[in-house]
Amino acid sequence: MTASALPALTRLAEGGGHDSLNPLLTGGSALFILLMLLFLVTRFNKDR
Repeated sequence: MTASALPALTRLAEGGGHDSLNPLLTGGSALFILLMLLFLVTRFNKDR
């Protein structure tokens, strides 16, 4: 690992420094998108 990448990875591991990224909102929207994709795939599956 190079010395220039280490501070960036440390900052990313500590939370990235972005106060606008709410973990609950990010996880909730990711769950919603995955559930919608699951619904669409099972709804339009024409193999059966």
